[in-house]
Amino acid sequence: MAITKERKEEILAAYSDWLTKSQAVILVEYTGLKMKDLDNIRAKVRESGGEFHILKNTLARRAFADNGMNLPPDFLVQSTAVSFAFSDPASTAKALSDAAKGNEFVKVKGGFMGGQVLSAMQVKALAEMPPLPVVRAQLLGVLQAPAGKLVRTIAEPARGLAAVIKAFAEKAPAAA
Repeated sequence: MAITKERKEEILAAYSDWLTKSQAVILVEYTGLKMKDLDNIRAKVRESGGEFHILKNTLARRAFADNGMNLPPDFLVQSTAVSFAFSDPASTAKALSDAAKGNEFVKVKGGFMGGQVLSAMQVKALAEMPPLPVVRAQLLGVLQAPAGKLVRTIAEPARGLAAVIKAFAEKAPAAA
C-alpha cells in the first residue's frame, strides 16, 4: 500500500530526529527473521539505552543524506533495520551483537559514528569494547594509582620508625 506524501514527511522527520539524537547508528539486515526475534532484539537494544527500528530504505537514504551521512549504497539494500545508540554506542553495539548471536538471519551491514562510516568489522570491534561505566572506572583507577603510591611512599618512613619503636618496646620489658 502506498504511503501518502504527508506520512512520508512525518517518517522522514522521525528518522532525522533519531539520527541527530544518536551517537552511533548501526545498520542490520534481518531478512527471514521472525517478529518474535525482532522484538527480542528491540528489548535488548532498549535496555542498553538505544532503539531498534525497521526503516524504509528510500526514506532512510534521504534522512541520512539530509543529515550529512554519506553511507555506501550497499548499506541500504534488502531488509534494513537500524539501531540508534543514544547513550553508549559500545553497549548498544554489544546488545545488538549478543542478540544476533546464533541467528543466521541477522547480519550487521555497518554503521556510522562520529562522522565516520563503520564497516561490519569495526562495529564488531565496537561491540567488544567495555561499556562506558567500566571505562570510567578503569580511568579513575589509573588516575588514583599515582596518588595512592605517593601516600604510601610518604607514610613508609613513619611506619618503619613505628615498627622499630614497637619492636624495641616489646624487647625492653623482656630484658628487664
